[in-house]
This record gives sequence, C-alpha cells and structure tokens, in this order.
Amino acid sequence: MSAPVIEAEHLRLHYPVLSMRARSLRNAVLNRAVGGRLLKAKHETVTVLALDGISFTLEEGDRLAIIGPNGSGKSTLLKVLAGIYEPDTGRVSVRGKVSSFLDLSFGLEHEATGRENVKTMLRLKGLKKDEIEARIPEIVAFSGLENYFELPVRTYSSGMFARLLFSTATAIDTDVLVMDEWLSAGDAEFVERATARMNAMFSSARVAVLATHNPKLVDTVCNKVLVLEKGKPLYFGLVKDSPGNF
Repeated sequence: MSAPVIEAEHLRLHYPVLSMRARSLRNAVLNRAVGGRLLKAKHETVTVLALDGISFTLEEGDRLAIIGPNGSGKSTLLKVLAGIYEPDTGRVSVRGKVSSFLDLSFGLEHEATGRENVKTMLRLKGLKKDEIEARIPEIVAFSGLENYFELPVRTYSSGMFARLLFSTATAIDTDVLVMDEWLSAGDAEFVERATARMNAMFSSARVAVLATHNPKLVDTVCNKVLVLEKGKPLYFGLVKDSPGNF
C-alpha cells in the first residue's frame, strides 16, 4: 500500500489580531468578523484560533472539498497545505510538488512587460531558466496575448490581466493541486478554455483540494469533504456518507 499523499495531524494555528489592549466591544466586532474564537495571550495580544485540531489523510486519487461559512478556516488550511503558513502545533506532510491557486498575482510588477512578469512568476514557482523559456510559447498562445506580451501589464485590460495570470499559473505540472474556489478567468470567450484546462488539471493531479461554497462542485468533482466551523472540523469523510446537504 502506497503512503498517503497528504497527512494532517492535530493542526492548530493562531492569528495575531491586535498588539494593544483589547476592549470588549472590539472583541465582539472581531469575533463576528473572523468567525473564530478570540483569545487573549500574554501582554494583552489578541489572537484568533483559526485552526483547531484538524486531522485528515488523503490518498492517491482523492479529491477533497473544504466547506464552511466565511471565517471558518478554509483559506487558512489551504495555506498550511501549500506551505505558506506553519501550524503552531501539529504536523502536515505533503508528498509531491504542490501547485496552489491562492494568489495568482504574487510577484507581479505592473510596470514590467507580460514576458518579464511570466519569467518572474515562474521563477517564484521554482522553475529554472530553460524550463521557463520552454513554457513561454504555450503561455502566449493560450492567453491570446501575442500582440501585447511585450507591453507593460499596466496597459492590460482586466480580461487580459486575468488571461496572463491564469495561463502562467496553469502552465506548471503538479502532483498536489490546492485551490480556493473554482477558477474561471478573463473575457467570456476565454472562460470555456480556462474551465476545460482546470478540469484537466483537477483530474490529472494525484490529489486535489478545493475550498468552495458551491454544493454542485462538492457532489460532482470531489469524493471527500471536510466541514469546518470556527476552525474546528465538524466532519471528514466520503461525500456520499456526509450528513445533510451543502
């Protein structure tokens, strides 16, 4: 039996919220805003318990939906799985190359050209110079930005900007795909191709993790679900065995 692709054990993570003495009214407002439990630490620092005792295991072929209301810890958990955040306690092990769709514009410079930005974003993903150069023609072709690739991205429309980011992010092979909501990008004529590419990536990854509010996606593309509330796991298991509708 092969080793699990993702193992998460008893994950806990606090966010610092304030570094000054907190008043009860401010606590109440923050509690409602973040959807978590506010804790007063030493020196009156206030933190929110974003993740509280989360454990799960994902095997090859698993497709996990993370669901819950805003502030339940979905995006925080994705960032832990992607290696962006380190939990305060607990352990997470991810076997394989992770591709995260959490901040597609990370590393982007508006004064730089499309080509320069693609190179920077791919370098930040860990690709080497020859790997980057090999991927650029396909990125240009898929994005449809042949006539604009050498222009500063500050001259791009919002649709062109989305095309550049999406085409670059999806040009990388991955073992573990981590996504915050399903992606559709760019102008209307681009959405169909973008959706087809996302479907292909989601299907080909060894493991995929998707945070979503969309019950149809949970039912159609995922076999497992993790339900969160205020950072706590309410249910983890097969979608078909989960209690209630989403």
